[in-house]
Amino acid sequence: MKVDLFDFELPRERIAEHPANPRDAARMLDLSAGGMSDRIVRELPDILRPGDLLISNDTRVIPARLFGKRGDAKVEVTLHKQEGLGTWVAFAKPAKKLRIGETFKVNDEFEAEVLDKKDGGEVTLKFNRSGADLIAALEKYGVMPLPPYIRRETGGDDQDKSDYQTIFAQKDGAVAAPTAGLHFTPELLANLDARGINRRTITLHVGAGTFLPVKVDDTEDHKMHAEWGSISKEIADLINETRATGGRVVAVGTTSLRLLESAAREDGVVEPFEAETDIFITPGYKFRAVDMLLTNFHLPRSTLFMLVSAFAGFDRMKAAYNHAIENEYRFYSYGDCSLLECASKIDART
Repeated sequence: MKVDLFDFELPRERIAEHPANPRDAARMLDLSAGGMSDRIVRELPDILRPGDLLISNDTRVIPARLFGKRGDAKVEVTLHKQEGLGTWVAFAKPAKKLRIGETFKVNDEFEAEVLDKKDGGEVTLKFNRSGADLIAALEKYGVMPLPPYIRRETGGDDQDKSDYQTIFAQKDGAVAAPTAGLHFTPELLANLDARGINRRTITLHVGAGTFLPVKVDDTEDHKMHAEWGSISKEIADLINETRATGGRVVAVGTTSLRLLESAAREDGVVEPFEAETDIFITPGYKFRAVDMLLTNFHLPRSTLFMLVSAFAGFDRMKAAYNHAIENEYRFYSYGDCSLLECASKIDART
């Protein structure tokens, strides 16, 4: 499909700079029954049904943005994919300042050797620390890797260290937040539990590639960055049992959805999964594992807007985004969200 089909105009003032407070006060455009209604996130338990299964991503964002030098030249890097215990692929700015074999130095204690350079400003870095020691150094010297459309002074905002982390965050490894999870609060989780809605987590370590623009003219020519994910046998079994007994699988965010679809067979059965996925979902894809999706409002021409158009229907999502813009919904990572139902489910009822 032509990428231009997924373009739209978004006023700059519609981009959220900070999350709603409290988080579950964010607005939620409800398209779950085939219509369109303006609600808020804390109403989610009233919309879902007892026996539904909510699947969230428990990845934890690490402070993956580093400021350092190569000699006297200032360089900024954002880690986006782990290659080994102390080795990461990163986006460097300006990448031309780094040469293979030279050292990117954060300070006298923390540095990395440049092992490789790739197209698009990518470099491979081997740090002088690994494993838990590397994570500790990132926590001490790094800053949260906010997406480029959120305006901050160099080094970021201290509040972002908590704002850009979901309530589900447990497993270190993401360099971008699974942002639909940012809307949840302890009170909302308690209300979901009281309603009889089951909750489980899976893991997909979100990479910075999620923010990369689609630079090709046709979707067939776009290559997705791979991300590592894991679904346990216990969770896979519960997903299959839920659907077999009439419950719905509700993915919190596109990251959860992409991992679930990566683990699903043609017949819809979800199997345990522990591998990388580079699944790229565009209109025409047949969804196998997910019935509903809670997701933020995404960038024009992005792979994520293509995904939601595939899930809920292209025309329906165009209309939904027009409604959201006209009614001053807040967009992107810190913005509001929508609750979608798979188009095939809606079409089957009409």
